[in-house]
Amino acid sequence: FNSAFVPLFAKEVEKGGLDGARAFAEQVLAVLSAVLLLFSGLAILFMDGLVATVVAPLFADTPDKFAMTVDMTRIMFPYLFCMSLVAMFSGILNSLRRYFLAAIVPVLLNVILVSIVAVALWLGADPARTGYWMAWGVFASGFAQLALLAMGVAREGLRLGIVRPALTPQVRRLLVLMGPAILTGGVVQINIMVGRIIASAQDGAIALLNYADRINQLPLGVIGIAIGVVLLPELARALAAGDDRDAQHLQNRSLEFALGLTLPAAVGFMVMPEPLVNLLYERGAFTAETTRLTAQALAAFAAGLPAYVLIKVFQPAYFAREDMKTPLWFSVVAVAVNIAFSLAFFAALGHVAIALATAISAWVNFVLLAFTLWRRNDFRPSPVTLRRVAMIVLSAAAMGAVVAAMQWALPQWFASPALAARLVATAGTVLMAMIVYFGLVILTGGLDRQDLMRAVRRRRKPPAKPQA
Repeated sequence: FNSAFVPLFAKEVEKGGLDGARAFAEQVLAVLSAVLLLFSGLAILFMDGLVATVVAPLFADTPDKFAMTVDMTRIMFPYLFCMSLVAMFSGILNSLRRYFLAAIVPVLLNVILVSIVAVALWLGADPARTGYWMAWGVFASGFAQLALLAMGVAREGLRLGIVRPALTPQVRRLLVLMGPAILTGGVVQINIMVGRIIASAQDGAIALLNYADRINQLPLGVIGIAIGVVLLPELARALAAGDDRDAQHLQNRSLEFALGLTLPAAVGFMVMPEPLVNLLYERGAFTAETTRLTAQALAAFAAGLPAYVLIKVFQPAYFAREDMKTPLWFSVVAVAVNIAFSLAFFAALGHVAIALATAISAWVNFVLLAFTLWRRNDFRPSPVTLRRVAMIVLSAAAMGAVVAAMQWALPQWFASPALAARLVATAGTVLMAMIVYFGLVILTGGLDRQDLMRAVRRRRKPPAKPQA
């Protein structure tokens, strides 16, 4: 949704200030709410079929598991209604260069779920009851996030009123752009969904992939999503003002920062996945064998981590130009690659094939996006950017060698039954890796601290004021 909404809203702010933007937002809110209510109602009504065909088809072989999945999905489904409206309000705030609230409200989901688990453990609740409590926690967190963002938008001078849904020219334009943007922006979710369907044939595979993906999502969420959120409205404004030079500058700096902060994380996940998984998860029913299998999936996911973050850099270049169809076709190709690889190698590699297919499809998507922008002359990496990328790659490789050497030199620490010893070994290795990487990348000029500070300062310009 935001892939289509943010460029249009940013242009309204650029052209007419907050008054014109408010009218557009009210029209979109009315239509979006009506569509979401209809969609959510139908999904909840026909949830049995949805679970049987999309969510977890093979769960139908276990009636109790299937029934519980249907119940919990029904409870949680309104969360998607809330998240769609949250996306809109977040897009409004991001277009006004107000990023903090939109970035922090998703933490509510984590806080609520962790609190529920803590209470359930304290009360000794059984797993099924705890699961239902968590489902209701997801439901509640959605409405809490929506309420906070609505108040945040109102504080910026945009008190959105209730208007009758109408397909105005602006709303029709948004809907035209949203069609392909839904698939384009959701290729990660589509790949995950496909992977889960295939992985459901292996007992425990979905859980292994989820454990690994939670770790892999940390740099993707912190770096990739943040870059995409800031870059899209800024590119839209630069292009609306006819400033192609600024657009090129934004993309070059975003490419450098994305690789500079993501590549070392990917290398770390690939070189030392098992110590990380061991430290985070291995206790209780999470055995050493589960650690080994989860680490395999994490290493495979991490191979695609830079590509997923780079997709967040290059997709906004299309969205800001209101070109949704080109990324759509690239997403279709990526999903096809994901399905083909998963099916071809699942029998041999098991759950690792799902993670590896996700990584490969991400690189295919990135290459198509970058090459097409280059061919259209919409993006040219500057000589400075090319040099910095080379230094980033070399620094990350050196860091990876140091991490591997420390694991080789301290095997008894990493394999110690004492948690304190494993914590010291893992934390010490991570600290040494950070010192080596950031020391090298700054000394070689791979990352420029002054550029980073200038980028942060320029994003703090005040938003457009309402016109008299």
